[in-house]
Amino acid sequence: MGWVMMSERELNRVEILAQVDVARLSEDNAANMLALTRRQVFRLLKRYRPNDASAIRTKLRGRAPNNQIHTAKRD
Repeated sequence: MGWVMMSERELNRVEILAQVDVARLSEDNAANMLALTRRQVFRLLKRYRPNDASAIRTKLRGRAPNNQIHTAKRD
């Protein structure tokens, strides 16, 4: 596996999800720490377990936003 660029927020999520995965932290506590619901924590865990940390990274990094104004129209 190569390098994965992640923000501080994403790194924090990975650390907390790793603790939940090895049963050092409960899902409820993780939800409180991440300011998410239990359901969202379970969704993150579902992505994290098979793919490790790279699954938590946002999928839109490096792409243009959907609401970007075309350059000709902007000018």
